[in-house]
Amino acid sequence: MALDPRNLSDEVTAFVTERHLATLTTLRPDGTLHVVAVGFTWDPDECLVRVITFAPSRKARNVVAQPGGPAAVCQVDGGRWLTAEGTATVTNDPVRVAEAVRRYAERYSQPKERTDRVVIEIAVDRMMGRA
Repeated sequence: MALDPRNLSDEVTAFVTERHLATLTTLRPDGTLHVVAVGFTWDPDECLVRVITFAPSRKARNVVAQPGGPAAVCQVDGGRWLTAEGTATVTNDPVRVAEAVRRYAERYSQPKERTDRVVIEIAVDRMMGRA
């Protein structure tokens, strides 16, 4: 079922804030899919998914190689699922990284410190699912 990312129901909003892992799908430079388990956060005000990672990770390098390219995050829990799709970028801006870490700590747990921390940000323009 198609969802409006700017106007999610309370049920969907609750699901996307529960503690679940998801998969992140990005494109490798050769065009093949790279799918990896991640924690992520949803910012409804910005329609933004954030995934914290480290600069040399494959997922970050994939996005750097194709800034503004497609990416998707998919969370599944039994029959409930949610996929958020959009364009991805990577940032190491300290303010944006700190905000991503803060949100991650609220949803999951405080991540270990890293000097090479970056954030993959997906500007979500399409969602689908069933919560």
